[in-house]
Amino acid sequence: MYSDIVKKGPTRAAHRALFHAMGYTPEDLEKPLIGIVNSFNEIIPGHFNLSDIADAAKSGVSAAGGTPIEFPAIGICDGIAMGHQGMKYPLPSRELIADSIEAMTLAHGFDGLVLIPNCDKIVPAMLMAAARLNIPSVLVSGGPMLAGRFQGRSVDLTSIFEAPGLYAAGKLSAAELADMEQSVCPGCGSCAGLFTANSMNCLTEALGMGLPGNGTIPSAYTGARRMLAKRAGAAVMELLRRGVRPRDILTLEAFRNAIAVDMGIGGSSNTVLHLPAIALEAGMELPLELFESISRKTPYITRLSPAGQHYLQDLDEAGGIPAVMKELGKKGLISENALTVTGPLKDRLAQAVVARPEVIRSVEDPYRKTGGIALLHGNLAPECAVVKESAVSEDMLRFKGPARVFNSEEEATEALLGGKIRDGDVLVIRYEGPQGGPGMREMLNPTALISGMGLKVALLTDGRFSGVTRGACIGHICPEAAEGGPIALLRDGDIIHIDIPARSLLAEVDDKEMNARRTAWVKPAPKVTGGYLARYAQMVQSAKYGAVVKAAGK
Repeated sequence: MYSDIVKKGPTRAAHRALFHAMGYTPEDLEKPLIGIVNSFNEIIPGHFNLSDIADAAKSGVSAAGGTPIEFPAIGICDGIAMGHQGMKYPLPSRELIADSIEAMTLAHGFDGLVLIPNCDKIVPAMLMAAARLNIPSVLVSGGPMLAGRFQGRSVDLTSIFEAPGLYAAGKLSAAELADMEQSVCPGCGSCAGLFTANSMNCLTEALGMGLPGNGTIPSAYTGARRMLAKRAGAAVMELLRRGVRPRDILTLEAFRNAIAVDMGIGGSSNTVLHLPAIALEAGMELPLELFESISRKTPYITRLSPAGQHYLQDLDEAGGIPAVMKELGKKGLISENALTVTGPLKDRLAQAVVARPEVIRSVEDPYRKTGGIALLHGNLAPECAVVKESAVSEDMLRFKGPARVFNSEEEATEALLGGKIRDGDVLVIRYEGPQGGPGMREMLNPTALISGMGLKVALLTDGRFSGVTRGACIGHICPEAAEGGPIALLRDGDIIHIDIPARSLLAEVDDKEMNARRTAWVKPAPKVTGGYLARYAQMVQSAKYGAVVKAAGK
């Protein structure tokens, strides 16, 4: 066992003494040491219940013959960080979390890990750590939040983020706004729609690193979540006995499965950042062209909030991710030979059934014949741009209008609230990319205002969007403005052409004019000059590569 480096032999007497000080018995130290990585805190609703999940996971490890040892990981609530300078930190925190798990695991010689996240960057960060460390690991989340109820209809975080726009437009009273605040988040869990957290928890199943139900069993179903965590604890012990490691599971076919599921369910556009980052830690590159090629042939078969009226509890009742994978498998989109933490994928899918066909449609009758995420190219996005096509209305799939250009989210928000943006405009928010932000902020406040105010406006940014976002919102534009990409050269009034079905994003500016602007362009001073964000800005790579930090020596 790897943990022998901290507990075996006469030279480790002092080490054992330190274990004994905490109550670990000699018998405990004879067993494998399993790290229980718990990202519990009291600032994220999705993490507020994770100590309960950790206790259940520890029971599972103990019952299966291991010694569970809990240690923490940080987590930022994207919702609370949204719309101000705090949003610069969530994506960079992904690297901090992965690094801290590496440090704790290798410093203390753990034999395996049970990883317990629930929300946005924490899920991919833990998967990155698992791939990097390559010791037996299972991820078990805390589960999605139930949808709330307001005025006789289901609501979630999308509703309350869009409510200020309704209020500004005179469509919602102050009293109704206050009532909605109390209704949209009825309890703990990752926010109820298919936002980034739930997208990544579902894709954890598709990758094979989580148990069936990891992404869909609601947090409020405490008995089912505890059973899942106990089984996760037992599963990591079985992986240890069989010598199965994350890189045995995180193969190219596993990532292809995950991308197909992502496209089939219409996951968050942030998955296009996180899956390549996880793959890189597993020793492979995941080019964006793979996302596009799989999207082109994957039918979109579920319509969950914010794109539709179904929620994660509906998907769970319908058969969950195994049922989605079984349905997509009918078109040859799923490799059943992939390995999971509980054995071959084909064993899971053999038991899968679509129990609610109105939630999981057949591949013969999809909502759309192509996947939920589209990658665009053109003279405005030579490397790439990303849009959640499944959340774009039919009348906005093709759009043309004059650019209204802003150099920060705050400037754009002020213009929206001031009534300066009109139907037909293309709102451009730049210098918010991984380097320029720094941290690649999510633009949820502007998109929510646009939806709430009922504006027919497209939004382009080198930043990114929350999974809560819906509409013609195109992000990850590369190269970003801070690198002198074409988005930095746009001016007010430039005509922008968006054609999502054709995967095209163009500015009506000829090459001669664009080159003249490029010659005159001066890179602005960094927005942040000290602390972690300044270091991150110097090391981070393009969103095209998952916004990962550069490896040492590169």
